[in-house]
Amino acid sequence: MSGGDRQDDGGRRVIEQRGLYFEELEEGAVYAHRPGRTVTEADNVLFTTLTMNTQALHLDAAWSAGQPFGQRLVNSMFTLATMVGQSVSQLTQGTIIAQLGLTDVSFPHPLYHGDTLYTETVISGKRLSSSRPGQGVVTMQHTGRNQDGAVVALATRSCLMWTREAHVSQPRNGQETMPV
Repeated sequence: MSGGDRQDDGGRRVIEQRGLYFEELEEGAVYAHRPGRTVTEADNVLFTTLTMNTQALHLDAAWSAGQPFGQRLVNSMFTLATMVGQSVSQLTQGTIIAQLGLTDVSFPHPLYHGDTLYTETVISGKRLSSSRPGQGVVTMQHTGRNQDGAVVALATRSCLMWTREAHVSQPRNGQETMPV
């Protein structure tokens, strides 16, 4: 069995969904994360109020109608969180150790209620850690687009990632180490 695979009580192979290990991430490749996420008014209002953001541009339809965009805008922090979240199952689910930081965050075009957010990620750099054996630093450039292809969000993200060999040899929840 490959690293991380196991067998259930009936002897069947169990394949656990995961992201990619450090060595599996390909620099320069474009990872297209699907499905897209259609953003609703409820999403925007709930996120905005949960985070105590009282900005009328997200909450007050009448006031926003008189502003330059003519309607409420989706909270940019919701857009950022969703854009990063869309990458998780394909890239980092169970293979990330820590998010190290976000830089170069921008929102070149607004996202509106009813828009669908599609995210792509390019791995722009990676290096093995000199101080943490079995781990590496990966730099990801996330791009979020709406259904018309307009770029609505950009962010550069750095993560500390496991190598396969180091990760599968780690004890998990009191279990024995997994075979490589």
